[in-house]
Amino acid sequence: MTYFFETYGCEMNIAESASIEQILISRGWKKALSAQLCDMVIINTCSVRATAETRIFGRLGFYAGLKKVRNAAPDAKTRSMEEAAAYVEKNGPVPLTVVVMGCMAERLLKSLQKDFPVVDYVVGTYAKNKFGDIISAVEEGKSPVPIEEDPVYTFAPVSYEEGAFSTFVPIMHGCNNFCTYCIVPYVRGREVSRPVDEILAELDVLSSRGVKEITLLGQNVNSYRGAFSKGVASSADGADVGTSDTANADQAPVSATASGTANANGTPVGATVTGNTSANSASTPITFPQLLQTICAHIEKTASPIRWIRFESSNPKDFSDELIETIAQSAKRAEENPGSPTICRGLHIAVQHGSSRILKLMNRHYTREAYLELVKKIREKIPGIQLSTDIMLGFPGESEEDFEEAYSLMKEVRYESAFMYYFNPREGTPAAKMDGQIDLETKKERLQKIIDLQLKITTDVMQERVGKTITVLADIISRDDKTELLGKTEQNERVAFKGKPSLIGHFVKVHLDSLNGNTFRGTLIE
Repeated sequence: MTYFFETYGCEMNIAESASIEQILISRGWKKALSAQLCDMVIINTCSVRATAETRIFGRLGFYAGLKKVRNAAPDAKTRSMEEAAAYVEKNGPVPLTVVVMGCMAERLLKSLQKDFPVVDYVVGTYAKNKFGDIISAVEEGKSPVPIEEDPVYTFAPVSYEEGAFSTFVPIMHGCNNFCTYCIVPYVRGREVSRPVDEILAELDVLSSRGVKEITLLGQNVNSYRGAFSKGVASSADGADVGTSDTANADQAPVSATASGTANANGTPVGATVTGNTSANSASTPITFPQLLQTICAHIEKTASPIRWIRFESSNPKDFSDELIETIAQSAKRAEENPGSPTICRGLHIAVQHGSSRILKLMNRHYTREAYLELVKKIREKIPGIQLSTDIMLGFPGESEEDFEEAYSLMKEVRYESAFMYYFNPREGTPAAKMDGQIDLETKKERLQKIIDLQLKITTDVMQERVGKTITVLADIISRDDKTELLGKTEQNERVAFKGKPSLIGHFVKVHLDSLNGNTFRGTLIE
């Protein structure tokens, strides 16, 4: 049988689609060449913006028509569905199962199927572990089975895209921050941290498949507070040693090595050990910096091919000194031993605005001054760091003075890149009902000013790197020139260079010769 995915929204959705795909592959399913030819289509949805939902409503209209073609209905319209029509002509009527999952599915859990009968299954945030039942029902030709949500969120064991050497690893789910413009806490629920041993077990699977780069995912990874699963302890070298009467879900590892630099909490930056120490009692969960240290140690101990570690998303309010020190020490170790795992020096730290007054209205829990101090500390401690951000213009109540503060912050920080957008009211969030809504023309005007500024800054910042020789992870053949490869840098920049396809998936040295738009052109160093 065959499947087809349509995935919208964030990296977490991409990871969750990949985890479901792994289940399908394990059951012998194959990926269809197009949606018109599959047995089951899975639409992984986004609710962050109303425009995303509007697009998905349109797709459901398309699938309603496609179902008629696949069922050979008398009123079926075959225009733009010629593949499906030819398929049915050759094979006879072939049922199509439509599954909607993701944030929009959770938000419209009770109404979506009623409003769009084309949908066979609506899989909410807490029901993704029911996909095995859905697959079985489709395989056996049964009518859709009822899907009950579990009270506890369950992480998928692996979120791997077949053949990938760069992949996402979810470590958290949900959000407790309740920014006034954001619907995520309402559709994904409260924060849940994935157990440490489950994360390490996924890394082992990824290592066996030759993955070279991972991105740890969460709505706010900085607030990670995980532990080992009940009954799992850890050894002094970071390996699981089995069960213990004293090991439980509240028991947390601490980081230590025979050598290394201690962080502000007295915990050495390096590997993982078990035990109750003064730095980390049995009732204290592991922090995000300690998780990073644990992962680095595990990668080294297992001789994993994973070399680069990234993370998203990161809220400035709890970007700790310990986290800065952990990244700095990782960079230092990588300089001394180029083969060691590295926490990449390309950080995305969403500022959202440059006015403390607007940040307070957004419920962001930090000020302009605190954010700028954080940037200063990061750049002092981590040489070679490059920063990117998100910024929103036209939030309710934003004055011209507030806008100028956002503009001046962008000039001062000098991000290498930024995701820039204007405020769109999101039904169900406090900001949608706030006084002082900004008219669309003003929002667009302010956004354009920020975009123009950032384009110049991006060019200037990237131009400063021309002439350097850096490490690049080659990932694809260039679409424009088949003799060239495209790769990414530790700072997440794109580089084009001449190279053989056999280099794809490998780390190589490239000299940055010039800048073409936002892509470096380089020369492979043999």
